[in-house]
Amino acid sequence: MNVTPVALAAPHPAAADAARAVVAAGGNAFDAALAAAAALTVAYPNQCSIGGDLVAVARPAGQAPRAVLSIGAAAANVDVEALRAAGSEMPYAGPQTVTVPGVVAGWAAVAGLGARLPLGDLLAPARALAAGGVPVSPGLRRAVLAEIDVVRADPGLSALLLDDAGEPVGTLVQPALAATLDALAADWRSYYTGDVARRLVAGLTALGSPLSPADLDAHRAEVVEPLTRVVDGVTWHAAPPPVQGATFLALAGSGDLMADSWRARRARDRLLGDPRNGPIDVDGLLLRTGMAEFDRKIGPKAAGDTVAVAAVDADGNAVTLIQSVFWSFGSGMLEPGTGIVLHNRGSSFSLDPAHPARIAPGVRPPHTLCPTLAVDGETVVALGCQGGRSQPWILAQVAGDVLESDDLDGLVARPRWVIGAEEIDRDGPTLVLEPGLTVPEMTSGFVVETLAERHDGAGHVQVARLRDGVLAAASDPRADGDPVVLRP
Repeated sequence: MNVTPVALAAPHPAAADAARAVVAAGGNAFDAALAAAAALTVAYPNQCSIGGDLVAVARPAGQAPRAVLSIGAAAANVDVEALRAAGSEMPYAGPQTVTVPGVVAGWAAVAGLGARLPLGDLLAPARALAAGGVPVSPGLRRAVLAEIDVVRADPGLSALLLDDAGEPVGTLVQPALAATLDALAADWRSYYTGDVARRLVAGLTALGSPLSPADLDAHRAEVVEPLTRVVDGVTWHAAPPPVQGATFLALAGSGDLMADSWRARRARDRLLGDPRNGPIDVDGLLLRTGMAEFDRKIGPKAAGDTVAVAAVDADGNAVTLIQSVFWSFGSGMLEPGTGIVLHNRGSSFSLDPAHPARIAPGVRPPHTLCPTLAVDGETVVALGCQGGRSQPWILAQVAGDVLESDDLDGLVARPRWVIGAEEIDRDGPTLVLEPGLTVPEMTSGFVVETLAERHDGAGHVQVARLRDGVLAAASDPRADGDPVVLRP
């Protein structure tokens, strides 16, 4: 059996265990990343689910990287006028924010680019976790306590996460989700056209969602050419709109990262949308041109929204994959019949009919997911993070040193900053510093806040690298995971 060494970083130990199992069975970086991603949908329902979306950048060894966009669209019969009549902004949670979930189709698309094992085999560790139980991690327990009102309000979430006394459980046991994963292992398409799709839509209809069987059947994961930028001889690859990959590329190699991050934030909020709705000003997103003026309130912070998985193997295969339910526990709904937590990606739509992110039937919302991959000759780096709308500047603080650093653990652990306003739970323009950072010169017009300790808001960075034939990985200490280099 050909066993290829793989470096993998993910935010939960269950992900590393799943990757270890499939690498031992002959899998490569693609197999390891997918097994880890599936395990995370069981262990981290606050951050990801098969009821969410997926974006990846993947490089088959010796080939050009590809971007995978498995981002679900709004229902064909979404009542846009009723949403506008109800308020000036999309609701932040609930049935109207559920777009078609893309994760499962995304897994299949990533597998098609280079996995060695059948997708059903890659789901086996996740199915075992769902059926047998997985301990509640510190991060999940924090999320349950932080969102206790949301959890208590939904019968599906409360049955999964709370005991008879209303306190967080110590172990997640998910028989309905295990049965769903069994069905997907037999045929992943059943999520969109088969029995799983029928049961999910029936449950969503009961919860008040406008999604129909035809909406699920219409979903396709896109495999496209990524956006690229060359910085000091290194080619960075990121996903195109409706993903904010251009925002990261605008910051790669920046000489004034904080100032450029604020400019890039404004450009993204004004210009990012779905190309299905009309042309997107990518040059504007890249800060190469001016921008149209749209005053858009983008809503409060999406806490606990995302997981990133990074994997590279000794052959040069590389995958950076992010999957998400957006807010912590997504829409705040778990469909009991299937065990699926539903995301609230639709909350990112704009109700302004002139905005590039305007909601319309069959259109995808703008996305915060921002995986990136770097190639410099034989060196390849897979990089991604949790961090909501702050992902581009979180990644940019790591990207400058990630190819050359001899201490990846120290790199992802070092203090970081985030910049924003309402999306980081602040009333106005704010620069938030982790301890150990000095106040920069660029403070005019910003409130500067220094935190007492490292914080989830600074992101959970995951990195895997092949350099000079040597594999390495690092997992952010702000999360619950451990990096692994899996060898024969």
